[in-house]
Amino acid sequence: MRKVALAYASCVFIVVAFVGITYAVFTDKASVLGASFSTGSAEMKLLADVSKGTEADNLVESLPGPTFTGIGPNWTKDYPIKLYNNAGSPVLVTSKSKYLTTDDPKELRQDISVELFSWEDTNGNGILDTGELGSSFGKKTIVKWNTEGLVLSELPAGDVQGFMLRFSTATVSDTKQGASALFDFEFTSSGL
Repeated sequence: MRKVALAYASCVFIVVAFVGITYAVFTDKASVLGASFSTGSAEMKLLADVSKGTEADNLVESLPGPTFTGIGPNWTKDYPIKLYNNAGSPVLVTSKSKYLTTDDPKELRQDISVELFSWEDTNGNGILDTGELGSSFGKKTIVKWNTEGLVLSELPAGDVQGFMLRFSTATVSDTKQGASALFDFEFTSSGL
């Protein structure tokens, strides 16, 4: 009886060990914390001046955010950005917002939306001209942009891709008059 119990316990131990090893082999987790703009395994840079090229002094990892004032019902403002894939292989670019609720006490994040578009700056002037706005990657409130993010596009090695962020509101309630908020947004690249 003791030999049977010992044999049974040995089998259970082997099965549990096998399951644990299998789980460890097929799971992994990585996090990037504390940055307004982040890069994954690829080397993605931002163009500090969207009207200039990829010279070393124009490539940065973070930019100061824009300041928008006078936000009210039916407000819209565009913000151009260009990303450069400085890696040797293509990457998939995603985007999301980040914020602290203490930086948005009146919850403007519920009212402000962002729609991201591809932007082909054909004349290189850094200004959205007629015919340069491409397809939309989706429109979300700042909250949904944070929780769901947006998958943008594949960025080939050595290429620059422009994006136009269109911030807007449909309505802003009277209770939010005089409110202010601070949000970060980030672009993350991952190898393909």
